[in-house]
Parts: sequence; C-alpha cells; structure tokens
Amino acid sequence: MQNKLKVLVTGGAGLIGSNLAKKLIELNYEVFVIDNLWRGKKENLFHNNKEIIDLKTNFYQHDLKDYNNCLEASKDMDIVIHLADIVAGINYVFDNELFVYRSNVLMNSNMIHAAIKNKVNKFIYVGTACSYPAEMQSELNPPPFKEEDVYPANPESSYGWSKLMGEYECELAQKTNSIEVGILRLHNVYGPPCEISPEKSQVIPALCRKAINFPNEEFIIWGSGEQKRAFLYVDDVIKGIIQTLDRGMNKGVIQIGPSESTSITSIAEKIVNLSNKEINIQYDLTKPEGDKDRIADWSKAKSVIDWEPKISIEEGLKKTFDWVHSYIELSKK
Repeated sequence: MQNKLKVLVTGGAGLIGSNLAKKLIELNYEVFVIDNLWRGKKENLFHNNKEIIDLKTNFYQHDLKDYNNCLEASKDMDIVIHLADIVAGINYVFDNELFVYRSNVLMNSNMIHAAIKNKVNKFIYVGTACSYPAEMQSELNPPPFKEEDVYPANPESSYGWSKLMGEYECELAQKTNSIEVGILRLHNVYGPPCEISPEKSQVIPALCRKAINFPNEEFIIWGSGEQKRAFLYVDDVIKGIIQTLDRGMNKGVIQIGPSESTSITSIAEKIVNLSNKEINIQYDLTKPEGDKDRIADWSKAKSVIDWEPKISIEEGLKKTFDWVHSYIELSKK
C-alpha cells in the first residue's frame, strides 16, 4: 500500500487553510498544520464536532518568524503550502505597517528556506492582489490586471510589499532549481469560517456582523463605499491551489480572481437584504478605503491550471452571512 503524501499547511487554522486541509484529506493526503492562532482557530479544524487531523501529532502551534519552528514543521514533508501571513482589515494593516511587513517577510523567507533545507518536493506560495502598483488601483473600472503588471513595483501598503517580496524569493528559489514552486496571487478572498472581530475582520464578515447585530451595532461603511474589489469565494481558491499542485508548478505567478468587481456599497446592500432588516447604511468618510478598484485577467489561470471562478457573489454572500449568523448565535449560548 502506497504511503500518503505528507502536506504541511501553514496558517492552516484560518479561512483558506482550514478549507484546504479538509479538501486535502478528502484527496487522501496526510495533512499537518502549523498556525500561531493569531487569527486562525483550532475550532476551524473540526467537522461535525470531530477533529479533521490529530491535533496532538499533526498540529503545531508555533510562530513562523522563528526559523527553527519552520524547520521542525517541514521535516519529512512532501509538500508545503504556505498560506500564513499577518493580514486583517484595512485599519489594522495601515496602523501596523512595520509589524506587518517584518512579520510577513520573516515568515515567507524562513518557510521557503526550511522547505529547501528539508528537501521538500513542492512549495506553493500564496500572494495577494494588494501587491499591484497603487497607481493601477487609483481609479474605478480599470482594465483587468495581468500577472506582469505588478512591476514596476509600487504597492500601496506594507502588506502588499511584504507579499510581493515573498513572490520574488520564491521565484529566486525556482530560478536556482532549489525546489519546485507554485505561486498564486489571490484577489479578495471571503467565506466561512471567517474572522468577525471588530479588530481583525475584513469587509464582508465585518458587514455581516454589523447587520446581524443591528441596531446594537451601527452599520457603518469605511470611506465612500464606491471602492470596489474582485471578491473571490474560498471554494474557488481551494480549487486553484489543488489544480496548481497538479499542473501549475514552476509556471511563474498565476493570478486567481474574477474579471468583475463589486462596490462595497453594493455588498452592503446585498447583506442588508439578507438580514431582512430596515437598515440605513452610514458612511465614515474620515476612514481609509484603500485602493479604488481592481479586477483580474484570469486567462493564465485558465490556460495553465484550467481554473475559472465559479461561485457568484450572491451565492457566496448568502453562505457567508448564514455562517456568521450561526456563529454569533452559538456564541451567545
């Protein structure tokens, strides 16, 4: 009987990581997770009240900023899928730029070098559309972004810079034949299980929480609400990662995202409709709203890994809203 391939998922207790872990187990991989639980939660690694991996043997609660932790977790692995990073809502990212940048650069560099040192066969790195130049995202309705448009580099935030540096280091590893590398650049991922706290939540789960808690919590959008994002439901991301393992290694950066964007006001209106409440949307123009707009040209993803977005924003929002509602109700018990 052939041994199962061993896969380490960094940040595996988070939104993408926990969904990915479940899918990999379905596909008969042996899954290990490392997560410091800054945003991830062990409860995300349960299904029907049963842990999906053995949390005593296959889970490391470690910080990837320590290289020795990366060495320990990646030992004897066949594949490392590196999802872990410091990210949160726009307020957190811009209020903690030095911390965000240093944390992500250390984690990315430590993890790729540990994987090389331990002779891991495949390494997948997940970057972000926040790495595109600020000027490309300064107007509404820009043309679809291509992979190569990221240079000349000028991301708006230290988060975007840190993730771009991770891409670059992975490209160097591939160039020197140190390890097989797959690189995905994701647009705005959402879906359950998501962080809903006021401190660390991103826009869709935050608006779901505000609508569910209304009128005890005000329903306020940061900025004008005109800003738009190419929202990507988590199931589509998981499909992209799995298909990259099969056919996207050593093919350079592959962008994963839809070719249409949705305004934050439109997202808010859809969430208000889901809540069945009379809610007057408020705007706080003193708050940052980040990039104006971005959309993806996913033609490379289609041609290289046969990927395209499948989940509509309406379907994804309904699933996310229902999950947040259930989560809040359970937390009251």
